[in-house]
This record gives sequence, structure tokens and C-alpha cells, in this order.
Amino acid sequence: MTIFHQVETSSDFEHVRELFSEYLRWVHKKLNEEYGIDFDLQAKIEADMGELDMFSPPKGRLILALIDSAVVGMGSLRDNGADIGEIKRMYVRPAHRGKGVGRGLLEHLTREASRIGYRRLRLDSTLFMHEAHALYRSAGFREIDAYPESEIPQEIQEHWIFMEKVL
Repeated sequence: MTIFHQVETSSDFEHVRELFSEYLRWVHKKLNEEYGIDFDLQAKIEADMGELDMFSPPKGRLILALIDSAVVGMGSLRDNGADIGEIKRMYVRPAHRGKGVGRGLLEHLTREASRIGYRRLRLDSTLFMHEAHALYRSAGFREIDAYPESEIPQEIQEHWIFMEKVL
């Protein structure tokens, strides 16, 4: 059984750093292979770790997914204003994919978004994340145009899908 845990302790934050690093290394490699996009990986990891406050309650969430006390994934939620939340950094370690962890994280974050009072939930993902797109569509997300609050620079948005779900 998967347990979802709000990040609170220094140990939790170390797990977040590990997961952010894994996720960003994977994304960096795939973006470079697929689209020739390169970025300073270490700078991005440090920037993300420096901006964790955006995922803090009351308007945000930073969630670890655990199975038998092992950290197997994470997801986060941030405020985009006007009663809109945004899911960021959904990641499940490869050994635990296909076991419902991602779906559980998405359902947990969606419930949290409703509790916070968001009326819409948005996300973005790269075009190569086909399994993620299928998960999001099965949960009621629909494709939309890029939104201004997205962190994705306009010059590379053509390689992303932007989605929204009305809560």
C-alpha cells in the first residue's frame, strides 16, 4: 500500500533533493535526445530546492509517496492565482511505475487541491511523457493552450502539453 506524506522534516527534504535530481537528470537527458534542448542541470536542481516554499501549505503541497517506508515518488502542488492550482514535479521511480503510485499521487494532489479551494488544476508535461498524458487524461484533464504562469519558456513550449481539469 502506498502512503502519501506531506514533506516536513530535514530527512524529507533530503528525499525531495534526491527525487528532484533523478527527475531532472531524466528530463534533461530526454530533452537533449528528443529536441536538442540543454540546460544547466545543477543550477536547475539548486533553483528548485531554493523555491520549495511555493509548495508549502496553506496553498501548496509537497508530497512523498512511500511503500513499506521506502520513498518511491513525489508530487507537488502550487498556487497559480485566481483559484487555480498547478501540479509540478510528479515523479515515480522507474522500479515502481505501473503499480498505481502515479495515479495515487495524482488523486491525492487533486483531493488536496479541492480542500485548498482551487476550482481548476493545471499541469504541463513534455511531449515524450506519453504514459503521464494517458494518466492525466484518464483523470479528467484536457489539453489547453500554454498558460502564463507556466515555468516553461515560450521558445520551447512547442515540445510540451498543457492540461487543465475543472474541480
